[in-house]
Amino acid sequence: MNIALDMMGGDYAPLEAVKGIKAFLTDACNLVPHLTLIGDQPSIQLLLLQYGIETNNITIVHASQAIEMHEHPTRALREKKESSIAIGFHLLSNGSVDAFISAGNTGAMMVGALFSIKAIEGVSRPTIGGYFPRENGKLGLLVDAGINADCKPENLVQFALLGSLFVEHIWGISNPRVGLINLGEEEGKGNILSQATYPLLKENSQLNFIGNIEGRDILMDKADVMVCEGFTGNVVLKMAESVYDIVQRRGIQDEHFERFNFEMYGGVPVLGVAKPVIIGHGISHATAFKNMISIAQKMIDTALLAKMETAFSK
Repeated sequence: MNIALDMMGGDYAPLEAVKGIKAFLTDACNLVPHLTLIGDQPSIQLLLLQYGIETNNITIVHASQAIEMHEHPTRALREKKESSIAIGFHLLSNGSVDAFISAGNTGAMMVGALFSIKAIEGVSRPTIGGYFPRENGKLGLLVDAGINADCKPENLVQFALLGSLFVEHIWGISNPRVGLINLGEEEGKGNILSQATYPLLKENSQLNFIGNIEGRDILMDKADVMVCEGFTGNVVLKMAESVYDIVQRRGIQDEHFERFNFEMYGGVPVLGVAKPVIIGHGISHATAFKNMISIAQKMIDTALLAKMETAFSK
Protein backbone atom coordinates (compact mmCIF):
# COMPACT_ATOMS: atom_id res chain seq x y z
CA MET A 1 0.00 0.00 0.00
CA ASN A 2 1.38 3.37 -1.05
CA ILE A 3 -0.33 6.63 -0.01
CA ALA A 4 0.76 9.93 -1.57
CA LEU A 5 0.55 13.28 0.23
CA ASP A 6 0.68 16.73 -1.29
CA MET A 7 3.14 18.35 1.12
CA MET A 8 2.68 21.84 -0.33
CA GLY A 9 -1.11 22.07 -0.01
CA GLY A 10 -2.70 24.08 2.80
CA ASP A 11 -1.94 27.22 4.72
CA TYR A 12 0.61 25.54 6.98
CA ALA A 13 2.46 23.37 4.49
CA PRO A 14 4.72 21.51 4.70
CA LEU A 15 5.19 21.74 8.49
CA GLU A 16 1.75 20.53 9.61
CA ALA A 17 1.79 17.71 7.07
CA VAL A 18 5.09 16.47 8.51
CA LYS A 19 3.74 16.74 12.06
CA GLY A 20 0.68 14.78 10.95
CA ILE A 21 2.87 12.05 9.50
CA LYS A 22 4.79 11.89 12.77
CA ALA A 23 1.52 11.51 14.71
CA PHE A 24 0.23 8.84 12.34
CA LEU A 25 3.42 6.78 12.53
CA THR A 26 3.53 7.14 16.32
CA ASP A 27 -0.04 5.87 16.76
CA ALA A 28 0.01 3.22 14.02
CA CYS A 29 -0.65 -0.25 15.42
CA ASN A 30 -1.21 -2.14 12.15
CA LEU A 31 0.92 -2.47 9.07
CA VAL A 32 2.17 0.98 8.16
CA PRO A 33 1.66 2.00 4.51
CA HIS A 34 4.46 3.35 2.38
CA LEU A 35 4.18 7.14 2.15
CA THR A 36 5.09 9.14 -0.94
CA LEU A 37 5.63 12.80 -0.06
CA ILE A 38 5.32 15.25 -2.95
CA GLY A 39 6.76 18.74 -2.66
CA ASP A 40 9.92 20.73 -2.13
CA GLN A 41 12.43 18.00 -1.38
CA PRO A 42 15.01 19.98 0.68
CA SER A 43 12.29 21.44 2.94
CA ILE A 44 10.64 18.06 3.46
CA GLN A 45 13.92 16.30 4.21
CA LEU A 46 14.88 18.95 6.76
CA LEU A 47 11.53 18.67 8.57
CA LEU A 48 11.64 14.88 8.61
CA LEU A 49 15.06 15.11 10.21
CA GLN A 50 13.93 17.72 12.75
CA TYR A 51 10.98 15.56 13.83
CA GLY A 52 12.98 12.35 13.95
CA ILE A 53 10.91 10.55 11.34
CA GLU A 54 12.49 7.39 9.93
CA THR A 55 12.52 7.44 6.13
CA ASN A 56 12.78 3.69 5.49
CA ASN A 57 9.13 3.60 4.45
CA ILE A 58 9.02 7.05 2.87
CA THR A 59 9.73 8.28 -0.66
CA ILE A 60 10.08 11.97 -1.49
CA VAL A 61 9.11 13.11 -4.99
CA HIS A 62 10.31 16.62 -5.73
CA ALA A 63 7.79 19.15 -7.04
CA SER A 64 9.18 22.46 -8.22
CA GLN A 65 5.75 24.14 -8.34
CA ALA A 66 2.70 24.50 -6.10
CA ILE A 67 -0.88 25.46 -6.97
CA GLU A 68 -2.00 28.33 -4.76
CA MET A 69 -5.49 28.57 -3.27
CA HIS A 70 -6.52 31.54 -5.43
CA GLU A 71 -5.54 29.99 -8.77
CA HIS A 72 -8.04 28.82 -11.36
CA PRO A 73 -8.13 25.00 -10.99
CA THR A 74 -8.19 23.90 -14.63
CA ARG A 75 -5.67 26.49 -15.80
CA ALA A 76 -3.33 25.78 -12.92
CA LEU A 77 -3.30 22.03 -13.55
CA ARG A 78 -2.73 22.61 -17.24
CA GLU A 79 0.07 25.14 -16.80
CA LYS A 80 1.77 23.76 -13.67
CA LYS A 81 2.69 20.24 -14.70
CA GLU A 82 5.40 20.12 -12.02
CA SER A 83 3.08 21.13 -9.17
CA SER A 84 2.57 18.77 -6.24
CA ILE A 85 -1.11 18.25 -7.13
CA ALA A 86 -0.43 17.51 -10.81
CA ILE A 87 2.35 15.06 -9.91
CA GLY A 88 0.15 13.42 -7.30
CA PHE A 89 -2.62 12.72 -9.79
CA HIS A 90 -0.09 11.49 -12.36
CA LEU A 91 1.27 8.97 -9.84
CA LEU A 92 -2.24 7.91 -8.86
CA SER A 93 -3.44 7.51 -12.43
CA ASN A 94 -0.49 5.36 -13.50
CA GLY A 95 -0.70 3.11 -10.44
CA SER A 96 2.50 4.24 -8.74
CA VAL A 97 0.48 5.11 -5.61
CA ASP A 98 -2.83 3.80 -4.30
CA ALA A 99 -4.34 6.99 -2.83
CA PHE A 100 -3.73 10.74 -2.94
CA ILE A 101 -4.26 13.29 -0.14
CA SER A 102 -4.13 17.09 -0.29
CA ALA A 103 -5.25 20.10 1.73
CA GLY A 104 -4.50 22.33 -1.25
CA ASN A 105 -6.67 24.00 -3.87
CA THR A 106 -10.02 22.19 -3.63
CA GLY A 107 -11.01 23.03 -7.19
CA ALA A 108 -7.76 21.63 -8.56
CA MET A 109 -8.27 18.47 -6.52
CA MET A 110 -11.78 18.03 -7.92
CA VAL A 111 -10.66 18.67 -11.49
CA GLY A 112 -7.80 16.22 -11.07
CA ALA A 113 -10.08 13.58 -9.56
CA LEU A 114 -12.67 13.90 -12.31
CA PHE A 115 -10.37 14.15 -15.33
CA SER A 116 -7.23 12.28 -14.28
CA ILE A 117 -8.84 9.43 -12.35
CA LYS A 118 -12.37 9.37 -13.84
CA ALA A 119 -15.63 8.30 -12.27
CA ILE A 120 -16.58 4.71 -11.47
CA GLU A 121 -18.52 3.28 -14.38
CA GLY A 122 -22.19 4.10 -13.88
CA VAL A 123 -21.57 7.10 -11.62
CA SER A 124 -22.81 10.23 -13.38
CA ARG A 125 -21.49 12.67 -10.76
CA PRO A 126 -19.06 11.99 -7.91
CA THR A 127 -19.86 13.64 -4.59
CA ILE A 128 -18.25 14.72 -1.33
CA GLY A 129 -19.82 14.44 2.09
CA GLY A 130 -19.92 16.42 5.30
CA TYR A 131 -19.58 14.81 8.75
CA PHE A 132 -22.19 15.69 11.37
CA PRO A 133 -21.65 14.66 15.01
CA ARG A 134 -24.65 13.50 16.99
CA GLU A 135 -25.21 14.04 20.69
CA ASN A 136 -25.04 10.28 21.31
CA GLY A 137 -21.48 10.09 19.95
CA LYS A 138 -22.34 8.78 16.48
CA LEU A 139 -21.73 10.45 13.13
CA GLY A 140 -23.97 11.20 10.19
CA LEU A 141 -22.86 11.75 6.60
CA LEU A 142 -24.45 14.49 4.49
CA VAL A 143 -24.15 14.17 0.70
CA ASP A 144 -23.72 16.32 -1.35
CA ALA A 145 -21.76 18.90 0.64
CA GLY A 146 -21.16 21.40 -2.11
CA ILE A 147 -19.72 20.24 -5.42
CA ASN A 148 -23.05 19.59 -7.17
CA ALA A 149 -25.20 22.68 -6.64
CA ASP A 150 -27.81 21.65 -9.20
CA CYS A 151 -28.88 18.03 -9.40
CA LYS A 152 -31.33 15.65 -11.01
CA PRO A 153 -33.22 13.03 -8.97
CA GLU A 154 -30.99 10.21 -10.23
CA ASN A 155 -27.92 12.11 -8.98
CA LEU A 156 -29.30 12.16 -5.44
CA VAL A 157 -30.02 8.43 -5.61
CA GLN A 158 -26.39 7.81 -6.57
CA PHE A 159 -25.17 10.06 -3.75
CA ALA A 160 -27.28 7.98 -1.37
CA LEU A 161 -25.72 4.73 -2.56
CA LEU A 162 -22.15 6.09 -2.48
CA GLY A 163 -22.72 7.50 1.00
CA SER A 164 -24.26 4.26 2.24
CA LEU A 165 -21.28 2.21 1.07
CA PHE A 166 -18.85 4.63 2.73
CA VAL A 167 -20.75 4.61 6.03
CA GLU A 168 -21.09 0.83 6.01
CA HIS A 169 -17.49 -0.08 5.22
CA ILE A 170 -15.53 2.83 6.72
CA TRP A 171 -17.68 3.58 9.78
CA GLY A 172 -18.90 0.01 10.25
CA ILE A 173 -22.63 0.85 10.30
CA SER A 174 -24.63 -2.10 9.02
CA ASN A 175 -27.59 -1.37 6.72
CA PRO A 176 -27.26 2.45 7.09
CA ARG A 177 -30.45 4.49 7.16
CA VAL A 178 -30.91 6.96 4.31
CA GLY A 179 -32.99 10.12 4.74
CA LEU A 180 -33.92 12.74 2.14
CA ILE A 181 -33.52 16.26 3.53
CA ASN A 182 -36.82 18.04 3.02
CA LEU A 183 -39.09 20.66 4.58
CA GLY A 184 -41.50 18.08 5.94
CA GLU A 185 -41.62 14.38 6.77
CA GLU A 186 -44.65 13.47 4.68
CA GLU A 187 -44.24 11.92 1.24
CA GLY A 188 -45.07 14.49 -1.43
CA LYS A 189 -43.51 17.38 0.48
CA GLY A 190 -40.83 19.66 -0.93
CA ASN A 191 -39.77 21.14 -4.24
CA ILE A 192 -39.83 19.42 -7.61
CA LEU A 193 -36.43 17.79 -7.03
CA SER A 194 -37.43 16.34 -3.66
CA GLN A 195 -40.78 15.09 -4.92
CA ALA A 196 -39.16 13.35 -7.88
CA THR A 197 -36.32 11.87 -5.81
CA TYR A 198 -38.47 10.34 -3.07
CA PRO A 199 -40.00 7.47 -5.13
CA LEU A 200 -36.62 6.63 -6.69
CA LEU A 201 -35.04 6.25 -3.26
CA LYS A 202 -38.05 4.30 -2.01
CA GLU A 203 -37.90 1.73 -4.80
CA ASN A 204 -34.11 1.23 -4.75
CA SER A 205 -33.46 -2.19 -3.18
CA GLN A 206 -29.82 -1.34 -2.38
CA LEU A 207 -30.86 1.43 0.03
CA ASN A 208 -32.44 1.43 3.49
CA PHE A 209 -34.56 4.50 2.79
CA ILE A 210 -36.47 5.79 5.83
CA GLY A 211 -38.19 8.73 4.11
CA ASN A 212 -37.90 12.49 4.49
CA ILE A 213 -36.00 14.13 7.31
CA GLU A 214 -36.14 17.79 8.33
CA GLY A 215 -33.38 20.24 9.19
CA ARG A 216 -33.86 19.59 12.90
CA ASP A 217 -33.03 15.90 12.30
CA ILE A 218 -29.57 16.53 10.84
CA LEU A 219 -27.88 16.61 14.26
CA MET A 220 -30.12 13.86 15.65
CA ASP A 221 -29.63 10.12 15.22
CA LYS A 222 -32.41 9.69 12.69
CA ALA A 223 -30.51 8.86 9.49
CA ASP A 224 -26.94 7.72 8.88
CA VAL A 225 -26.83 9.16 5.35
CA MET A 226 -28.60 12.45 4.65
CA VAL A 227 -29.16 13.32 1.00
CA CYS A 228 -29.63 16.68 -0.71
CA GLU A 229 -28.25 18.70 -3.61
CA GLY A 230 -24.96 20.51 -3.00
CA PHE A 231 -26.45 23.99 -2.66
CA THR A 232 -28.45 23.02 0.41
CA GLY A 233 -25.71 20.75 1.69
CA ASN A 234 -23.04 23.43 1.62
CA VAL A 235 -25.26 25.95 3.42
CA VAL A 236 -25.92 23.39 6.18
CA LEU A 237 -22.24 22.44 6.40
CA LYS A 238 -21.04 26.05 6.69
CA MET A 239 -23.66 26.76 9.35
CA ALA A 240 -22.39 23.78 11.37
CA GLU A 241 -18.82 25.08 11.03
CA SER A 242 -19.95 28.45 12.37
CA VAL A 243 -21.42 26.75 15.44
CA TYR A 244 -17.98 25.39 16.28
CA ASP A 245 -16.37 28.79 15.68
CA ILE A 246 -18.84 30.51 18.01
CA VAL A 247 -18.33 27.89 20.73
CA GLN A 248 -14.56 28.36 20.49
CA ARG A 249 -14.74 32.15 20.60
CA ARG A 250 -17.00 32.07 23.65
CA GLY A 251 -14.73 29.64 25.48
CA ILE A 252 -17.44 27.02 25.90
CA GLN A 253 -16.07 23.64 26.96
CA ASP A 254 -18.38 20.89 25.81
CA GLU A 255 -17.49 17.40 24.59
CA HIS A 256 -20.24 17.32 21.99
CA PHE A 257 -19.33 20.64 20.37
CA GLU A 258 -15.64 19.70 20.33
CA ARG A 259 -16.64 17.00 17.85
CA PHE A 260 -17.63 19.73 15.37
CA ASN A 261 -13.89 20.28 14.84
CA PHE A 262 -13.17 19.07 11.29
CA GLU A 263 -9.62 18.10 12.30
CA MET A 264 -11.00 15.07 14.15
CA TYR A 265 -12.11 13.57 10.84
CA GLY A 266 -9.28 14.74 8.60
CA GLY A 267 -10.72 15.34 5.16
CA VAL A 268 -13.47 14.09 2.90
CA PRO A 269 -13.08 11.48 0.17
CA VAL A 270 -14.33 12.14 -3.31
CA LEU A 271 -16.96 9.41 -3.51
CA GLY A 272 -17.56 7.95 -6.94
CA VAL A 273 -14.12 8.24 -8.53
CA ALA A 274 -12.15 5.10 -9.32
CA LYS A 275 -9.30 5.61 -6.81
CA PRO A 276 -9.09 7.08 -3.28
CA VAL A 277 -8.76 10.88 -3.32
CA ILE A 278 -8.98 12.72 0.04
CA ILE A 279 -9.47 16.50 0.21
CA GLY A 280 -8.57 18.35 3.39
CA HIS A 281 -9.44 21.83 4.63
CA GLY A 282 -6.95 24.55 3.68
CA ILE A 283 -6.30 25.31 7.36
CA SER A 284 -5.57 21.68 8.25
CA HIS A 285 -3.12 21.03 11.07
CA ALA A 286 -1.31 17.87 12.12
CA THR A 287 -4.39 16.07 13.47
CA ALA A 288 -6.23 16.50 10.19
CA PHE A 289 -3.31 15.14 8.15
CA LYS A 290 -2.98 12.17 10.48
CA ASN A 291 -6.67 11.35 10.09
CA MET A 292 -6.61 11.81 6.32
CA ILE A 293 -3.91 9.16 6.08
CA SER A 294 -6.04 6.87 8.25
CA ILE A 295 -9.10 7.34 6.01
CA ALA A 296 -7.07 6.58 2.89
CA GLN A 297 -5.61 3.47 4.51
CA LYS A 298 -9.04 2.21 5.53
CA MET A 299 -10.51 2.82 2.07
CA ILE A 300 -7.75 0.64 0.62
CA ASP A 301 -7.93 -2.02 3.35
CA THR A 302 -11.70 -2.44 2.95
CA ALA A 303 -11.56 -2.43 -0.87
CA LEU A 304 -14.27 0.23 -0.76
CA LEU A 305 -13.94 1.27 -4.38
CA ALA A 306 -14.26 -2.32 -5.60
CA LYS A 307 -17.46 -2.60 -3.57
CA MET A 308 -18.73 0.62 -5.16
CA GLU A 309 -17.93 -0.71 -8.62
CA THR A 310 -19.89 -3.88 -7.85
CA ALA A 311 -22.87 -1.90 -6.55
CA PHE A 312 -23.03 0.28 -9.65
CA SER A 313 -22.61 -2.67 -12.00
CA LYS A 314 -26.05 -3.76 -10.79
